[in-house]
Amino acid sequence: MAGMRERKLVPELLDHLPHDDPSAVRSRADLRRINFLMGNERAALRMAAGFPQAATRGITEWGAGEGSLVVRLARRFPGSRIIACDLAPRPGFPEDVNGRIEWRSGDLLAAPAGEGGLLIANLFLHHFEGETLRELGRRCEGYEALVFIEPDRARLPLMHAGLLWPFVNPVTRHDMRVSILAGFRHGEIQAQMGLDPGVWTFLETSTWRGARRVVGWRA
Repeated sequence: MAGMRERKLVPELLDHLPHDDPSAVRSRADLRRINFLMGNERAALRMAAGFPQAATRGITEWGAGEGSLVVRLARRFPGSRIIACDLAPRPGFPEDVNGRIEWRSGDLLAAPAGEGGLLIANLFLHHFEGETLRELGRRCEGYEALVFIEPDRARLPLMHAGLLWPFVNPVTRHDMRVSILAGFRHGEIQAQMGLDPGVWTFLETSTWRGARRVVGWRA
């Protein structure tokens, strides 16, 4: 398909809607269902479980959204410090984990670089390109292990997105296609973030559900 060889970034509608806009609320509900169908949060938890020592030194999620993954991380790793970063305001958390989640609201790139054991980003990196993506790569230096889950830029995910059209709102219809075209192929995440293969070892897979999963640890 023309245009699939190179990443193409087009602004996603959800990113430019007020947080409480009805279309944004509906689209976030769509995204929760899409995340479930893709198995992204389940995969992130499995991948994180492969680095128990890193997790004890703290877990950070970039682009935490409504916070559903950090809640599950806080419950899976009860002794770990959990940091969630997002432009959105802090959501309400269940009482059993509320006091253990540190929510950092604002522009990640305007904040000091973080550090800790484990860094997770789920459907976040595809919003960036060029120098911004390389800056995010530099911000990985303070971590011991990395878990990235992004859209797989391929024909099959586009076909699956088309099948979902009757069941999602117009914002999601637009953003699904845009996200896939801004997604990644094999090796692109590490290369475009400038992550040194002499420093990091990576394991990368893709799924028929449309996810590209990259886990990295210090060599």
